[in-house]
Amino acid sequence: MYLPFLCTLSTFLFPCSAEGITYREWAPGADSAALVGDFNNWDPNADHMSKNDLGVWEIFLPNNADGSPPIPHGSRVKVRMDTPSGIKDSIPAWIKYSVQTPGDIPYNGIYYDPPEEEKYVFKHPQPKRPKSLRIYETHVGMSSPEPKINTYANFRDEVLPRIKRLGYNAVQIMAIQEHSYYGSFGYHVTNFFAPSSRFGSPEDLKSLIDRAHELGLVVLMDVVHSHASNNTLDGLNGFDGTDTHYFHGGSRGHHWMWDSRVFNYGNKEVIRFLLSNARWWLEEYKFDGFRFDGATSMMYTHHGLQVTFTGSYHEYFGFATDVDAVVYLMLMNDLIHGFYPEAVTIGEDVSGMPTFALPVQVGGVGFDYRLHMAVADKWIELLKGNDEAWEMGNIVHTLTNRRWLEKCVTYAESHDQALVGDKTIAFWLMDKDMYDFMALNGPSTPNIDRGIALHKMIRLITMGLGGEGYLNFMGNEFGHPEWIDFPRGPQVLPSGKFIPGNNNSYDKCRRRFDLGDAEFLRYHGMQQFDQAMQHLEEKYGFMTSDHQYVSRKHEEDKVIVFEKGDLVFVFNFHWSSSYFDYRVGCLKPGKYKVVLDSDAGLFGGFGRIHHTAEHFTSDCQHDNRPHSFSVYTPSRTCVVYAPMN
Repeated sequence: MYLPFLCTLSTFLFPCSAEGITYREWAPGADSAALVGDFNNWDPNADHMSKNDLGVWEIFLPNNADGSPPIPHGSRVKVRMDTPSGIKDSIPAWIKYSVQTPGDIPYNGIYYDPPEEEKYVFKHPQPKRPKSLRIYETHVGMSSPEPKINTYANFRDEVLPRIKRLGYNAVQIMAIQEHSYYGSFGYHVTNFFAPSSRFGSPEDLKSLIDRAHELGLVVLMDVVHSHASNNTLDGLNGFDGTDTHYFHGGSRGHHWMWDSRVFNYGNKEVIRFLLSNARWWLEEYKFDGFRFDGATSMMYTHHGLQVTFTGSYHEYFGFATDVDAVVYLMLMNDLIHGFYPEAVTIGEDVSGMPTFALPVQVGGVGFDYRLHMAVADKWIELLKGNDEAWEMGNIVHTLTNRRWLEKCVTYAESHDQALVGDKTIAFWLMDKDMYDFMALNGPSTPNIDRGIALHKMIRLITMGLGGEGYLNFMGNEFGHPEWIDFPRGPQVLPSGKFIPGNNNSYDKCRRRFDLGDAEFLRYHGMQQFDQAMQHLEEKYGFMTSDHQYVSRKHEEDKVIVFEKGDLVFVFNFHWSSSYFDYRVGCLKPGKYKVVLDSDAGLFGGFGRIHHTAEHFTSDCQHDNRPHSFSVYTPSRTCVVYAPMN
């Protein structure tokens, strides 16, 4: 299965040899093609290309007389084609680097082949795949506390040590593939093989990944194969002057909500391009795996929009299923796991497609994990109402309702909820009070006390019951008080609606890590809790434990009790009632101790739990468990107990 695609990396990405450079480009719609650039003074008559029966254009450029390469490293290149739409200059589809010259709108393709002494050499082995994935979702550009575009180098030196200290074992990096519009969050890709130049050079990115490996962090790339940018000047759209080159023609080839192009996964050359792209990032940059964006959008011709999935099988295996896209995902997962057995693949799917996260060998789509998106939606739904009306059974059902034997990565909120126009959990809970009442030397409010308490509880129960992996977007761990708003000017939507923009400001396109680190602010306690939560999972591995049992979902008491591995989790969601001598069931007999307490002063709580207390089990059954012990469970707290023997 792999052999048809092995050649692609060496045949399309400007391969060099001792004799010169060969360039190939698939552009069946073009009538003529020439390679132009700084190296030949942009002369379209200098270097004409020849076309084979498969629509692939080719040219060989011999080395200069002095042995130097015919195209200098760092010079601009494009392919000039005579197309059905007229003469068109396009950035080569397989370009490895693309930059925007100051003052220009479109990007320029750059011939990237630095001398050996300038190439980054990886020094550290890639970590083994962790049993439990604890993912810190990041965006390099907005990872500085300052209102600016951050760099790969600064992220490497400043952010990676933070991620390690917080206790996460994987970093997921968004917006790596080059995208000419910064505000697209990296989802409107223009150059699929090029790392975004606005953050630094390809060598800088390699240095970042190598440093993460040195810290023992797995590095996942947020990869976009679900659609592509509409841009015709610097993207794939209309590349050879036709509407059907890489994409479906007509309305099927246009994603009406995302304003982007939809790939034709039934075309062999498109599959070759995308499979090679996945392999390129793993091989050249040593990424440890991917989070595949928009898998639901790929698998259905309706893109999962304006559709309610009820679980009925006709919704998954009907005429709306894009069989070519599903087959592509199977091919991609099989290729990745065949070449890189330790690589991790996570698919973003909201539909619940059966076998999505089962191996191809047993008939599955092949992902290692499904991104469990329903959990975040449930929390937002609940937060729009009053927590006094929350139903414990409903919360547990949402967290545990997933397909048997298919692993999930779950999250309480991701970058989606942090974007302007939406609200983070912290904003839902505390709103404008966060601006005036987060200093420890000042007064609090009922909103702040409630918000900090529930913020911690929501995260821990999501990690405890939601799946085998956990994800958090940077800054959300401490309730980041600002939303994300990319710098943008005014625009008029196709509907005619005018959006004023924000004067191209970077003020809200950053992460205020300094707030989480400030010990005089309540944000610090929230960050400390998240750190303790990650380290607890590291020690006990409860997310991937085979043993899980929910023993109590008491609607009147607002209490949830469950076992995960050897641990016993007790959540009291009641807004005012605290319970003394509250009996909780357990599987293992003996003594239990507190190993995590959301009410601890360190975490911004009220310190109502005595951590030195020992809890002895009795043999009386309780909640269908063979043993039990009694605890004090204050209102709006979560406490984790572990056996002492």
